[in-house]
Amino acid sequence: MELTFTHHQSAHCENGVASNLLKNSGLNISEPMVFGIGSGLFFVYLPFIKVNHAPAISYRTLPGQIFNKVANRLNLKIKRQKFSSIANANKALDENLKNNIPTGLQVGVYNLSYFPDEYRFHFNAHNLVVYGKTETEYLVSDPVMETVTTLTYEDMNKVRFAKGAFAPRGQMYYPIQIPKDVDLKSAIIKGIKNTCRDMLAPMPIVGVRGIKMVSRQIRKWPKKHGVRKANHYLAQMVRMQEEIGTGGGGFRFIYAAFLQEASVILGNEELKALSKEMTQIGDSWRDFAVEASRIYKNRSAKEDAYNTIADELLDIANREEIFFKKLKKAIS
Repeated sequence: MELTFTHHQSAHCENGVASNLLKNSGLNISEPMVFGIGSGLFFVYLPFIKVNHAPAISYRTLPGQIFNKVANRLNLKIKRQKFSSIANANKALDENLKNNIPTGLQVGVYNLSYFPDEYRFHFNAHNLVVYGKTETEYLVSDPVMETVTTLTYEDMNKVRFAKGAFAPRGQMYYPIQIPKDVDLKSAIIKGIKNTCRDMLAPMPIVGVRGIKMVSRQIRKWPKKHGVRKANHYLAQMVRMQEEIGTGGGGFRFIYAAFLQEASVILGNEELKALSKEMTQIGDSWRDFAVEASRIYKNRSAKEDAYNTIADELLDIANREEIFFKKLKKAIS
């Protein structure tokens, strides 16, 4: 059983699944537009929560929120279901496939057999689409992969019921109602205002203030925890930024593409200029990741390496603060 479904590769799984499912239902919306309207860009530092034995840093909103906000702002209806048993989860998915409904799933990454080993770790907020099945496998469109792929029934059960933080509990979701006309303009403005509010939030661990706080912490890590632990913290930060959901630079490039599209739809030239500025900030996030990786791989020749990258991060935070203030003004 194979449903008609067009696979488009994307930079990030949740945007990609949302965009692909909506395109399949007749609403042609790009990945950057999903990310921008869904206010996916975010930053939070949670030192009191440990992920892989390092302070938690997230560059995005909670799993599922991007698609939920897109639905809310474009007046779409999405159905979401979680299950207490594997049998019920399989029954519901198979029922959807019988009814010709490609279905989004939240899954754990660790047992995705088509991922290279170095990308398989315990992270439960990955997203993919199931668009059919054979006698032994499910047909999978994972938007971060170049082409469609498959998962055995056994592996599918493992990824849908992975344990740990953000355990998916068999979660599946799919659009059930899409209006003929959607108001992109108002949705774009709501999405931008939400992101500006988040990134300029007055809380010390959120948005640009959170980035500044991490910059201050990086300076203290080697003395406070010793070089080995400090290197591990830094490695985990880069992993969250560049590998788990494309966080830092990657998200800035997607957001820049969103602003470029938004500038045309809203007829707002300022957004085009801000799009270029955001691309440059994205480049700086990438440079930060490269410098940080040199430190934890012990290849950095810089004497005061930790202070140097803390300075880089502080500069990014200051530029983003100016950027989001300008963006807020540009749409007010």
